[in-house]
Amino acid sequence: MKRLLWAILLAGLTATATAEIQTRDIEYMDGEEPLLGYLAYDDAIEGVRPGIVIVHQWTGLTDYEKRRARELAELGYVAFAIDVYGKGIRPSAESGEAGKWAGKFRNGDRLNFRHRLQLGLKELKQQPQTDPERLGAIGYCFGGTGAIELARSGADIDAVVSFHGSLDSPSPADGANIKASILACHGAIDPYVPDDEVAAFEREMQEHNVDYLLIKYANAVHSFTQPMAGTDPSRGAAYNEIADKRSWKHMKDFLEDAFQQ
Repeated sequence: MKRLLWAILLAGLTATATAEIQTRDIEYMDGEEPLLGYLAYDDAIEGVRPGIVIVHQWTGLTDYEKRRARELAELGYVAFAIDVYGKGIRPSAESGEAGKWAGKFRNGDRLNFRHRLQLGLKELKQQPQTDPERLGAIGYCFGGTGAIELARSGADIDAVVSFHGSLDSPSPADGANIKASILACHGAIDPYVPDDEVAAFEREMQEHNVDYLLIKYANAVHSFTQPMAGTDPSRGAAYNEIADKRSWKHMKDFLEDAFQQ
């Protein structure tokens, strides 16, 4: 009997010891065009749990978004970093290609932007670990815009968090489609998202009775969560450690509240 109890105990300890964050690339399709996303989840958690789409910044899906996916998985979520541009398309900021690709979707065809976002959400919902009734989206810079655009598309999601994303909308009336609660984490002195754009975003949210929260971080410019942006705020985009940590904590609280409602 004692041997049996010890065997059960050791089995439990072994299972705990080997439980870890599982990650893998997932190829999915937009017609004939392949997209390549990145999934992360904690295999120690039994059953389904809330799923979070991560929308990448302007250089495409990089190690930065993959790290954020793993961090979300450590918090108990299924995280799927989606691919807006397409498999293998990871444009350089220095060459100007990143700006061209971001502009193609953000300043050009937002309907196609929303389509790619919806495809990523669909792929997340199909994962066996995902609770399809509890879904959210977060994004950075270009991806922050994308997370809000996913909500504007009418996606059936609970929560959206935009980190230093553009807040403008060519169709403010689309705010009526929003079902999610929205948290916009914004650098208080971000030169790329001017005050009139922030004000227009707030009007859109208020006119359509959206549950939203706008938080401005002192001394923070664009890209304040991204170490690769450097530390010189005079360039308009720079990492700010305090704003990064605070906004991540605000996101955690916001998501927790959204999924408990």
